[in-house]
Amino acid sequence: MTNLTIIGRSPDPEQVQARSRTRRSIAARIRNVGQNRIGALLLLVATAAAIVWANVSTGSYESFWETHLSIGVGDIQLDFTLHALVNDALMAIFFFTVGLEVRREFAIGELTSWSRAVVPVVAAIAGLAVPAALFLLIAGGSGEAHAWGIVISTDTAFLVGALALIGPRVPGRLRVFLLALAVVDDIGALSIIALVYTSDFTPAPLIIAALGLVGVYFTRYLRGGRGPVYATLSVIVWMSFLASGVHPTLAGVAIALLVPVYRPNRRDVEHALDLAHTFRQSPNTEYARAAANSLRESISINERLQSAYAPYVAYVILPLFALANAGVRITPEILAGALASSLTWGIVAGLVAGKLIGVFGSTALLRVLRIGEFGPGLTLDRIAGGAALCGIGFTISLFIVDLAITDENAQNEARVGVLAASVIAFVLATVIFRISDAARPDLDAGQTLARPIDPKRDHVFGPDDAPYTIVEYGDFQCGFCLKASGSIQEVKAELGDRLRYVWRHAPLTQYHPNALAGAEAAEAASLQGKFFEFERGLFADQENQRPSDILRLAGELGLDVERFEADLTNPKVTGRVRDDMLDAEVMGIAAVPTLFINGRRHSGPYDAQSLIRALAADDGSAAPVG
Repeated sequence: MTNLTIIGRSPDPEQVQARSRTRRSIAARIRNVGQNRIGALLLLVATAAAIVWANVSTGSYESFWETHLSIGVGDIQLDFTLHALVNDALMAIFFFTVGLEVRREFAIGELTSWSRAVVPVVAAIAGLAVPAALFLLIAGGSGEAHAWGIVISTDTAFLVGALALIGPRVPGRLRVFLLALAVVDDIGALSIIALVYTSDFTPAPLIIAALGLVGVYFTRYLRGGRGPVYATLSVIVWMSFLASGVHPTLAGVAIALLVPVYRPNRRDVEHALDLAHTFRQSPNTEYARAAANSLRESISINERLQSAYAPYVAYVILPLFALANAGVRITPEILAGALASSLTWGIVAGLVAGKLIGVFGSTALLRVLRIGEFGPGLTLDRIAGGAALCGIGFTISLFIVDLAITDENAQNEARVGVLAASVIAFVLATVIFRISDAARPDLDAGQTLARPIDPKRDHVFGPDDAPYTIVEYGDFQCGFCLKASGSIQEVKAELGDRLRYVWRHAPLTQYHPNALAGAEAAEAASLQGKFFEFERGLFADQENQRPSDILRLAGELGLDVERFEADLTNPKVTGRVRDDMLDAEVMGIAAVPTLFINGRRHSGPYDAQSLIRALAADDGSAAPVG
């Protein structure tokens, strides 16, 4: 290696600013975790309130929820109890949001790629089958074998909230896995409710429901006023399901699956930005309305509805459901009956042991067989904790108790089983996560490259057998990354084919609004073999990375612009960027550029001479980099 003179320098004030930004980024993440906890805490409070109410004020709990309400005009009347209003009407909105999430995951989310989907799909199926088998094995002779559906489903709201409360230090990839699993779990639970727990079936009203669903599908083509049309048709479909005997909550799922979902179109976003710019130059109500409408329409109806309904579901509907359904009386006689009941123990075993065995066992088998994708951070010990959390089957479990069991004593025994299983699952998951974290000391956290370099996956510049490797996690709008890029080019000029350089994405979306779009655009360019050319183009003009600028750059580089624009919404492209971001989270990367020298994290200046010195100082002890 050519000797170079090393010049010392004082700390760069820009690095101090970067550290300050890192602290703000961590604070923002803490706030997001806090928001995830609120829904689960409200659900817990409502559950406790229901139990206290049912036991302190004997009779008033049941009499309140059996209060009748009549709604109608003239001869058309709907008569509901408050309990039925919550379970049949409000829960239809909950299942509607579940359906929206299912639709999104299969259209543009984690379940679009088989290699990504196979692990959570298989885990979810095993997590449905094993608990049901355990329940039938234990409670088959209880006279309530028909209630096996109680143990099949995981409560997504509690799952996400509990993961935020007790999850591992780096929960990102585990959270993605569990959410994808929960979507498939919900599909199985909803199918079983429709096929197994539907009584007094009358097919004629479903003809009206089918016509209403056709109308829901074609409503997307209306130029305006879609909201009232969707609302009217949804009420018609819900009432038709109610009249048919099919549980009306399933109407929410059927409607949600027909609501369009898509990634924002770059041209629509650009048009919205132009209208906003026009409004800024000439503020008036006409331009304000046009800009607001354009911004709203650039986001799919599916995602707008999820954002609109999510707070109401988490903060109102699910707590109300818990208040109306979790009010089990806890008397010595009921507890004694539950302890001696095979129904109670079947539910506990199905949810706690069945979910753990089904989810963890199937996932471990796939890992041994090398089937599916397991990214850094999705380790078997963390999966075990997540599998234990899947035993919290609160919402749909209590929902099916009401559908499957008519005897009041058996209902109490089943509810005791559901509540006990949820507590045991939560405690068990806490223990597993604490042991897992204790086995991963912080001393070396993030100091070793988490994902080995894969020439088939990574963006590599330089020969695969080069003795020196630099991996950069960066952001195309980051000025520090631009400086690092220049330094690395100097190092490459000095070392030639002895250096291999790898770029990975870590866009700081909190500070650089176009960073994620730039990363996805570079991935789209890579599908046409021009990643590094696109990278240089983005670095050359960091201030202009709007959608039109990105498309213009693609044209200047000779890309097929039509194909490039289509690839911008390709799940393969978006998934690749997200994988890098999750890897960065695993390694605690919150500021860029972050460099790894021969697999070890580099600390200190990143000028060319400092990097060459770090490369020369490597003694070969670093972990393999691929």
